[in-house]
Amino acid sequence: MKPNILLSEERTVPVSKSLRFWRRYGRNKAGVIGLVILAFVLLSALIGPFLYPVNPFEIQGKKFQSPGGRFVLGTDYLGRDVLAGIIQGSRTSLMVGITAAALMMTFGIIFGALAGYHGRFVDEALMRLTEFFQVIPAFILAMVVVALFQPSLGTIILAISISTWTGTARILRAEFMSLRERDFVTAARAAGSRSARIMTREILPNALPPMIVNASLGVGVAILFEAGLSFLGLGDPNVMSWGYMIGSSRVYIRQAWWTVTFPGVAIFLTVLSLSLVGDWLNDFLNPKARLQRQG
Repeated sequence: MKPNILLSEERTVPVSKSLRFWRRYGRNKAGVIGLVILAFVLLSALIGPFLYPVNPFEIQGKKFQSPGGRFVLGTDYLGRDVLAGIIQGSRTSLMVGITAAALMMTFGIIFGALAGYHGRFVDEALMRLTEFFQVIPAFILAMVVVALFQPSLGTIILAISISTWTGTARILRAEFMSLRERDFVTAARAAGSRSARIMTREILPNALPPMIVNASLGVGVAILFEAGLSFLGLGDPNVMSWGYMIGSSRVYIRQAWWTVTFPGVAIFLTVLSLSLVGDWLNDFLNPKARLQRQG
């Protein structure tokens, strides 16, 4: 009987919450890889300039020096350090991506919540406005907005958020239309709660899971938009970014492949990690999606 007692005692050993969390969601290996890559990008943006304090705009050596030695990733057509540009560009890309995604979410939440909760004339008017922005290609709209004003990080962020908020608005509208007739909303109305309180305190918290996933993907979209605008010469000339590095060195790609390849790889890995993290968040916040994959 003693072995059975010991076995039963071993089976009842409590498992920590963090261990249970990683056992449950760590099975999504792609999501974990995305988290690791994204953590590396964040660390390079936060502490990279302190560990490698080189001005990316200053000429550090001869032009087109191959990777290795003093210049780990080589130099560009002016003799500027490519690694310094990659590190500084990570700050720019993440700042633009996070800020633009936050503004995109704000616009989308305001329009989507009002349309989905009130319905009728409010829904019709706001959805017609949403469709107006949807029929214009998002990247072209962003180009027009930046071209009309002096290119700067603020203009780029505003242009990206204006051109990408419609998807968020439609997703949240659908969530609000699904939740506005639920029992807890009816109870809040019966208790005399105002519409603003019901939307922000009752419905919005229950509609946030898809919004969080959409926000993570929105950061990746914003990074791609910023890179594209900078590649076309519509970026902030006073700020180093991955798109600017690719755009300024694209004519030298045969002569110095590293000047374009390394910034391109940085963009690819960052956007890929955000996409994988978005998929991981969907598993975490939407158990039905996880069960469907397992099935």
